[in-house]
Amino acid sequence: MKCPRVAAARCLASIAQEGSSLSRQLPLGEQDLDPAQRSLYRELCYGTLRYYWRLDAGLKPLFSKGLKPKDSDVKMLILIGAYQLFYTRIPPHAAINSAVEGCRSLGKKWASGMANAILRRCQREQETLFTNLKPAAEAAFPAWLYQAIEQAWPDKIAEIMAASNAHPPFCLRLNPRHQDRDAYLSRLAELDMAASACDFAPYGIRLEQACSVDKLPGFFEGHISVQDEAAQLCTELLDLKPGQRVLDACAAPGGKTGAILEAQAALSEVVALDIDEQRLQRISENLKRLELSASLVAADAADLDSWWDGRHFDRILLDAPCSAVGVIRRNPDIKLNRVVSDIAPLCRLQANLLDNLWRCLAPGGLFVYATCSLLPDENEAQISAFLSREASAELLPLDVAWGQDRGGCRQLFPQEQGHDGFFYALMRKKL
Repeated sequence: MKCPRVAAARCLASIAQEGSSLSRQLPLGEQDLDPAQRSLYRELCYGTLRYYWRLDAGLKPLFSKGLKPKDSDVKMLILIGAYQLFYTRIPPHAAINSAVEGCRSLGKKWASGMANAILRRCQREQETLFTNLKPAAEAAFPAWLYQAIEQAWPDKIAEIMAASNAHPPFCLRLNPRHQDRDAYLSRLAELDMAASACDFAPYGIRLEQACSVDKLPGFFEGHISVQDEAAQLCTELLDLKPGQRVLDACAAPGGKTGAILEAQAALSEVVALDIDEQRLQRISENLKRLELSASLVAADAADLDSWWDGRHFDRILLDAPCSAVGVIRRNPDIKLNRVVSDIAPLCRLQANLLDNLWRCLAPGGLFVYATCSLLPDENEAQISAFLSREASAELLPLDVAWGQDRGGCRQLFPQEQGHDGFFYALMRKKL
């Protein structure tokens, strides 16, 4: 049986060296773990990634010589040990000894002495180890991303950093076809599951403690789904009416598709479009659980000739591919894998999707543009540029209780006990 710390080190090494994603590597690493060890394994992976840049900067002077790329698993094992020392209640001797033993399990006995020496110095020098770090390292962010966020939001940088390094809240979306929110909150209370209504999403519920979905009453019957509050806000903006034809572009894994269908039972058709056929399968599975149906299409949304039949949509939701900076607490591997040179190509992709999907919108129809980014280039600057080149597009300023106004659009920032970071713009095609 594998050790969870060794499994975590291998998982993180794959992310750091191969650019693999946490969502892909995490389940691979836990396959051979005892079920009782999987919670620790996940905590070590998520936590070490969240604080990677701070740990890396603080421990760098302790490595007498650099490690070769093939030994990145050793480095990760040591950083995992440091994470346990500084951010968990795991006893120091257990954190240190597990790293030493982990080196042997990796077949790298030569590194056990180094791991022991570095982590014991961490234990002795923890008061001074992280002094004089640069602001980005202190905030556990890569320098380029910290600077980009600071430049965009200088008055909110501390708040954004704190929320982005916190454990994300566990939010649910109630299916209003089955019961109202107060009734479901009462069901949770009967099960001693502390929960409260979300601040802005009318069907949103926030649990105080995350749990597996099999613990949620009515989950497998389609009464409830796991979805952050910010992502739930799209349905009200779409102003759905009976008989409308709706496109959910870049739809996988289907949370918003389900929310659209739940919100309006009498839509004529919902088309869920995604470029990844395998991810489209997840939409199918989610809709089956909810006992809902949509037309699923695997295609490049910007390549209209490959999928569009010429029939216009009354409503279009584009949850655009983006840097995902606003949900970095849920995807901390972004801190390692995203680089500054990624942003310009993402912006070009977003612009291309806007230009092409706009052609599919019926006159008088509504178009919701959304990202889970905090970077203005992907958000209000993207919308401003689109409006300047598309004469038929009219921005409808959002008069809502949430987010910060950005020229009629809305920017939500990640909240430690609330929603993720998100951006919304609402446009109408002129008649």
